[in-house]
Amino acid sequence: MSITVAAEPSPFRLVDGKAALLVVDMQRDFLLPGGFGESLGNDVTRLGDIVAPLVGLVAAARAAGIPVIHTREGHRPDLSDCPPAKLNRGVPEKRIGDVGRYGRILIRGEYGHDIIDEVAPLPGELVIDKPGKGAFYRTNLEGTLLAAGITQLLVTGVTTEVCVHTTVREANDRGFECLVVSDCVGSYFPEFQRVGLEMIKAQGGILGWVSDSVTLAAAIKTKTLSTATTSALSCARPRRFQGAE
Repeated sequence: MSITVAAEPSPFRLVDGKAALLVVDMQRDFLLPGGFGESLGNDVTRLGDIVAPLVGLVAAARAAGIPVIHTREGHRPDLSDCPPAKLNRGVPEKRIGDVGRYGRILIRGEYGHDIIDEVAPLPGELVIDKPGKGAFYRTNLEGTLLAAGITQLLVTGVTTEVCVHTTVREANDRGFECLVVSDCVGSYFPEFQRVGLEMIKAQGGILGWVSDSVTLAAAIKTKTLSTATTSALSCARPRRFQGAE
């Protein structure tokens, strides 16, 4: 069974039991005032615009039996998994590992590292802790998806041009079909948002497809999808897969 979703550059065929909703890095350090994103001089209110449509899409996916997977970018407290080239970016005293408004910036276990309340994982939803921009780098995501029979990713989160794009490119190279939800991905820079989405769907969909949350939610509500995949990715509480040792 499949559902046709209106998308660019062509309709996207969403296959029953083969898709997961991927929510990339909706973390306090990126979205809230005073976090790492703002310390780099960014206007975090631009990312806030995607919260409401993403809340609706997450609810629709859960209701349809589509598994929801969350990612968080961050590092070990000793920063052993953070290379100097990444660590030395940003404003002095406001770099990864420094103390910010929400605890040590992008450090696992700190308040700022966790996902905002509006889209917080439910018990049983998979949480991937990643040390890099892409969700596949030094994580167990690929193996987990393959074990569950997932071949399609509905991609949301922040930021469009960095962690979302990197993840889509990694997924594309591994054979996954990606549908990027335009109003559920966000950038601090409007031009990066526009160009980032254009790049996804360029050349006949060289990296994937682009649709919006209203269209996608309406499509998945037309059918009751199988819950088998959700069960395969679930357990009694959220699972957190950290980066490979």
